[in-house]
Amino acid sequence: MAMDRKVAVITGTNSNLGINIAYRLIEREDPTTRLTIVVTSRTLPRVREVIELLKEHVKKVNRVGLVDYDYLLVDFTNMVSILSAYYDLQKQYKAIHYLFINAAQGVYDGINWFQAVKDVMTNPLQAVTFPEYKVQRVGVKSADGMGLVFQANVFGPYYFIHKIMPMLQEGHAIIVWISSIMSLPKYLSLNDMELLQSDASYEGSKRLVDLVHLGTYKQMKELGIHQYVVHPGIFTSHSFFKFLNVFTYYGMLFLFYFARLLGSKWHNIDGYKAANAPVYVATLGNPQFDHQNVKFGSATSMDGIEYIERTDIDPTGTEDVMDYMKLKTKEWDEKLKDQIVNTRVPL
Repeated sequence: MAMDRKVAVITGTNSNLGINIAYRLIEREDPTTRLTIVVTSRTLPRVREVIELLKEHVKKVNRVGLVDYDYLLVDFTNMVSILSAYYDLQKQYKAIHYLFINAAQGVYDGINWFQAVKDVMTNPLQAVTFPEYKVQRVGVKSADGMGLVFQANVFGPYYFIHKIMPMLQEGHAIIVWISSIMSLPKYLSLNDMELLQSDASYEGSKRLVDLVHLGTYKQMKELGIHQYVVHPGIFTSHSFFKFLNVFTYYGMLFLFYFARLLGSKWHNIDGYKAANAPVYVATLGNPQFDHQNVKFGSATSMDGIEYIERTDIDPTGTEDVMDYMKLKTKEWDEKLKDQIVNTRVPL
């Protein structure tokens, strides 16, 4: 009897969360399935590093089914790069079974240390759950002329899904959008859809992710695709390490554990625990019973036991967001219609 094959595309595989999503998927997927992990990154050296880490993990879990590795070089702030990734995928695969949208680019410019100390002293739990002291640059555009964070975290992945839709349908895929605990309505102005006037563009982009999900999951279901939105809670992310020294890093860890002792369920701290919700909805969630209009969060009890927590999503602005996304899609379909790209090189 032939072994079942499944293909999983994980964007941002080179991040702490991305590689842990891959680890957990390898563990939870039916061990008799031949699983292909498509690693994505902007650079080939990082792809090779990630694949080596995945190979080591496979040895530890002792899977029966084979695990294959492939890659996509893709930069979601570059529309031609997205088109290239689409061409590469369609040459290699007829069907995609899992797609994890783990795009998490920010334009951070440091930390307001005075504000950070003040917030930690006055309300430590709030300070390490909903930090307001991370400084983000305002008005940063991509080379394509869009808001950089908007393109990287929202429109780029949305357009990628638009292009690979036939492969997703063929695989009856599960799409998992990675949102954030910080995706609050206050961070998004519907008059600034590309977040060019926002000093919280990362949080605003994750609010857009929530609304894009609400605006598309029903249509996806009609196409045989199940889509979810999740958040990883709070964990140690490599993207912010450059603003910390050894003392502030361990100080941050202490505050994270302190927050958990104070009763925070969202301080997973470990990237492996943070990856619980994304892989749960992909492999254990039941689309017949699990509502898709909620957000699934990775949570951890005071004594470190992980679990899934569902939270409601405020749908305000969904139609406006979807109108804008559809308009941008038509615009870029026209711009890219005659573009031919080929960037793939052998591993």
